[in-house]
Amino acid sequence: MKILSTLILGLTLLLAACSPTPPAFTSTDISAVDWGKDFALTDHHGQLRHLADFKGKAVIVFFGYTQCPDVCPTTLSSMREVLSRLGDQASRVQVLFVTLDPERDTAQLLSEYVTAFDPSFLGLRGDEAATRAVAKDFKVFYAKQAGRTPDSYTLDHTTGSYVFDPQGRIRLLVRHGELPASVAADVKRLLAGE
Repeated sequence: MKILSTLILGLTLLLAACSPTPPAFTSTDISAVDWGKDFALTDHHGQLRHLADFKGKAVIVFFGYTQCPDVCPTTLSSMREVLSRLGDQASRVQVLFVTLDPERDTAQLLSEYVTAFDPSFLGLRGDEAATRAVAKDFKVFYAKQAGRTPDSYTLDHTTGSYVFDPQGRIRLLVRHGELPASVAADVKRLLAGE
């Protein structure tokens, strides 16, 4: 009986190893987290926005600031490339840039900045309290670093982007520097209902 049990267990494990399983996302799957559920921020057109406004689309959210010297422009350039790789499906994706620097990032400046990367990108902002609250809810770190003058400060900040599926659920964390082809493949899977 012990030999039969061992054989059944071995066969079960062998069959389980042979069964096709879909490959994992390239980006980090964070589907199980219980944060980043919503926001109430104003876009660069002056319209109050919530995550639900984009239901039916995959949403990519990145936190940064317009005077960022490196991470923010490279991330937004990468997201432009992601949309390019999606072809016709790009219309089903919304990229949101949330400023961590509402003191300097006016609606006008956000509009000029994000649309320089892609006309469909939206810049979002809140006051200092709203910025702190949304950063806390999304587990985003940011800290002001003094510059030579009071207005020349920089911000250290989290560099990942969050991806929501078309049902409005947070699903992926895209690491800074992830290849646009990999991100596009992950987004395609979310658009397909995975």
